[in-house]
Amino acid sequence: MEGTKSLIQLVFSWSVQDVLNQNLYKDKVRKIPKTFPSVTHYRSSFILPLIEETRSDLCSSMITVSSAPVCEILYIEKSGDYKEPGDLIYDIGVNKMNDAENRKGVYIPENGDLLVLAEVRPKCIGDLSWSNESYKIALVQRKKRFEHEDYDEIQILSLKPIKEQDMQQHTEGKTRFAVFLTNMKTNVRIWKALSLLGEGNMNIIKQVLQVDSSVVDNCANCFIREKHNVDASTLGAYIRSFDLNASQEEAVLSCICARECHHRNSVKLIWGPPGTGKTKTIGALLFAFFKRKCRTLTCAPTNVAVLAVTKRLLNLVIPKLEYQTYGLGDIILFGNGERMKIYNHDDLLDVFLDCRAHILSDCFAPSSGWNYHLRLMICLLEDPGKLYHEYLQEPANRKKDKNFKAQEKGILRYEKLQNNEEKQDDVNSKNSRNQNNKGFWRKLILQTLEESKKTWKEKSCCRKESRLKHSRKVDMVHFSQDHEIEGLTFEEFVNCKFNYCKDQMRMHVVIMHTHLPSSVISPRVVKMMIEFLELLELLDSLFHAADEGLSNAFSQSMDAKQFKLEEAREHCLQILKLLHSKFTLPDISGVSKIKHFCLENARLIFCTASSSAKLYAEDMLRSSLEVLIIDEAAQLKECESAIPLQFPGLRHAIFVGDECQLPAMVQSKISEKAEFGRSLFLRLAQLGHKKHLLNVQYRMHPSISLFPNVEFYGKQILDAPLVKERSYEKCFLQGKMYGSYSFINVDHGHEEADDRHSQKNVVEVAVICEIVAKLFEESVSMKETLSVGVISPYSAQVSAIQEKLGKTLSRASGSGFSVSVRSVDGFQGGEEDIILISTVRCDLMGLVGFLKSPQRTNVALTRARYCLWIVGNGVTLGNSDSVWERLVIDAKARGFFYNADEDECLAQVIIAALIEVGKTDHFPNAHLVLFKSARWKVSFHNGFSKFVTRIKTMEICKEVISMLKKLLSGWRQSHKGRDPNFTNGASSQLLEQYKINGSLYLVWTVDILEENACIFQVLKVWDLLPLSEISNLAKLVDIFYGKYTGDQINRCKLRHFEGNLQVPMTWSVHSNEHSKDDPVEFLSIQFASLNLLD
Repeated sequence: MEGTKSLIQLVFSWSVQDVLNQNLYKDKVRKIPKTFPSVTHYRSSFILPLIEETRSDLCSSMITVSSAPVCEILYIEKSGDYKEPGDLIYDIGVNKMNDAENRKGVYIPENGDLLVLAEVRPKCIGDLSWSNESYKIALVQRKKRFEHEDYDEIQILSLKPIKEQDMQQHTEGKTRFAVFLTNMKTNVRIWKALSLLGEGNMNIIKQVLQVDSSVVDNCANCFIREKHNVDASTLGAYIRSFDLNASQEEAVLSCICARECHHRNSVKLIWGPPGTGKTKTIGALLFAFFKRKCRTLTCAPTNVAVLAVTKRLLNLVIPKLEYQTYGLGDIILFGNGERMKIYNHDDLLDVFLDCRAHILSDCFAPSSGWNYHLRLMICLLEDPGKLYHEYLQEPANRKKDKNFKAQEKGILRYEKLQNNEEKQDDVNSKNSRNQNNKGFWRKLILQTLEESKKTWKEKSCCRKESRLKHSRKVDMVHFSQDHEIEGLTFEEFVNCKFNYCKDQMRMHVVIMHTHLPSSVISPRVVKMMIEFLELLELLDSLFHAADEGLSNAFSQSMDAKQFKLEEAREHCLQILKLLHSKFTLPDISGVSKIKHFCLENARLIFCTASSSAKLYAEDMLRSSLEVLIIDEAAQLKECESAIPLQFPGLRHAIFVGDECQLPAMVQSKISEKAEFGRSLFLRLAQLGHKKHLLNVQYRMHPSISLFPNVEFYGKQILDAPLVKERSYEKCFLQGKMYGSYSFINVDHGHEEADDRHSQKNVVEVAVICEIVAKLFEESVSMKETLSVGVISPYSAQVSAIQEKLGKTLSRASGSGFSVSVRSVDGFQGGEEDIILISTVRCDLMGLVGFLKSPQRTNVALTRARYCLWIVGNGVTLGNSDSVWERLVIDAKARGFFYNADEDECLAQVIIAALIEVGKTDHFPNAHLVLFKSARWKVSFHNGFSKFVTRIKTMEICKEVISMLKKLLSGWRQSHKGRDPNFTNGASSQLLEQYKINGSLYLVWTVDILEENACIFQVLKVWDLLPLSEISNLAKLVDIFYGKYTGDQINRCKLRHFEGNLQVPMTWSVHSNEHSKDDPVEFLSIQFASLNLLD
């Protein structure tokens, strides 16, 4: 196998035709077996599927190149590493400006990006050709971010040399673009890991080639002994305090005992179905390793999963730390801060490596760090006169540094103002101070760390304002800007130096005790530092309480106050000298070296499996690791897990996951068929490797968990007592349809594909958005916090729902209501109060595409806490011959199957959606559903479907339906609000026209129908027309009613009111023959013929 660059060289060797050739490796890729006779066979089994996957991914990107992210190239220069013929390395500057044609906004190339350098933006795949001189392919090798806000500089490896004239043309104003194709970083890392197989640590790799039943279980002797030791130890008490259930505790103890066994290496599988506390179990296990000082690397496939498990650990660790944050230096979160969106997770910045290294750099600085200020404070307390004498002997330096003197005087005046407000009894009462020590220390830590993190975030985000703007020193400069700068008196000098040094040392102590590994700074040193800070505060208070000032503070004759001051000074000096002898920071400078230092001494490291490759590349782990934990292990390709499995010293691997959920994504159908996406977790499980099942779920209401438990987990999962309590049964909306679990059947959906061949269903979009809007209104009115998740397997549906929910989402900002709309893949590991699933497919043949995937279905069905509402077409899913068919049958059997049009609001939005796409024939009897509870019955001339074709927009549709609902309830406009009639025929007496949307009129009459031996009035809707067309319609109405008898016309005109509402009248069929015999009815009809409408 070739070296590190071989995959890149292979990609560079492809032509465009090679990339587009779906059969290029079809006959070469073989199915990856479940067992392997040797490491060589293991390695070779993954190489060709990896190459084919790389080709397929690049092919997909090239097909959609017209919408690929693009940035403008400002200049191209040969790099200092340029060397022909192989190392064609260039430095290029790229513009950060926003690209209006780029859907993804600003694009800045990242390490591993494969680019096309082009003179014009490619509009289609036909524009690309490696042989075309106007297009060159290149790989981003390094990115150098400038503080300059307009451009970045990146280093690229080019396939072909860039001509000198092409580089010069950029300086002459000719534009060139960098077009993103794909990112090669992970595949290159996998390639390198595979190439190292057989050379590095093979302890775990050799054990997983074939499953050996003799090494599945723990060593019996070690297990019994270690379990007893844990039970009897403080660690056992800690583990019990985490309130683990029996299955979780068994998994944790098994892994702890395996680590203590020195007879064998171990591979453990922890099976964590949805909601069973998988992350909590990992957190407890990591806490145990943390207390045992076991160097452990924790990986996951995604940044989201890495952040989640890191947060869980910190939640367990921080409350049990001895000195607030001492011990956090043993924990490191490592990776790309931008991809992690680390700036949104302040609680993780205390362990994030980039932030830590930056903050520690202040402490390590030789002329301004901890060692410098330690010596300065000792000198200041031992012989302040000597320091003042040196100060006076250097007038040139003092004159040169006027700002520092202004700062010094400002601090002095500020301190005096502050101390005038302090109570003197706080100084004299030592007992009071001791009681407040913990509160003071906690407040100091929080304040200092928050300030440090804020400073780092500002620098990382390239903000121009000074990072020192929040410090008191800068405030002091402004405080004294208007004062004349003079030499300081002895008292001012000592006070100023003391305050400056105190602030710096206080900051350094907090930073070091938080961020330094415990192997570097011992608990004894931390205790001394805390004691020193407390004495420093006392010394400060005594300084300011001395009536004579500092000039006599250290005089030979002492009163009671001076005696206390001297006593505190000597005690402080004693601790400082002890610290000087017992603790000295190593001589390290530069953020990069500090990162190495932190990683070498850390106990727990968190990163993605792919990012762990950096620990090899930069030689950051010179000390051996003992344990590897991989979370979401069933979602990680086996070949990718080879990256962290070869670390030096690694003896134990723990895989935590669930093979019943989503596997890794694979682009190539050929590689997918070869099982390239299969995880090591799944392969071992298939071979019968023992799994520790976490068997109690704490997330879902039992009505939600029942079907997945039966379908995917063989009824092995128990519902926790919490989810079975009555309080867990929530009612967010009225109606049985909105219970804990329901299938909402949308019979009248309309499925279509977008330009990327992803499916969407506009009717389901309308239904989903209507339900979300209802939930939002309910949440706001009840002032309750509510999280809603909307899941769909299709990206086009996700985009359509996000777009339609735009207004609701903007209104939800600032309230306790939140909505997250994502694909199934995007929701793995997530959970919300309510989940709505849009299944999209609407096909009588039952074709549901990749919706058939049981893993994808399982993920979607197990994200909800209180309510799961599945929106879909029951007929399509019921004919799908998949898990969805069984789900529909189950929903019907349990009484959880509802028709969407049973809810009038949903029926209305369904009709509106069908009108919008011109598919009203999908729902011909919609009016029977819409108006089924109305007082009046309604009929439509030429049918409802033809009527709604006159409606062009959603807004008009809603207004028409609203008007019809009012009319059918009995509401009528006053006579003054009506428009004039147009003829003298029957229409002049019967026709009504109500204005809609300013320009259209709803035209209707009262008609009569005969049914079940009764004659009754109904409302007949004729059309929706502009005013100019009503006269023609009136002629049609005249013809229609011209066939009626006089009695029939009179009954149409007859009006009966209950209060202000007009209600339909009913007669017996037989009364038609004898109406004249009934004087009351006869008189009523005669009055009606007079057209007394009001």
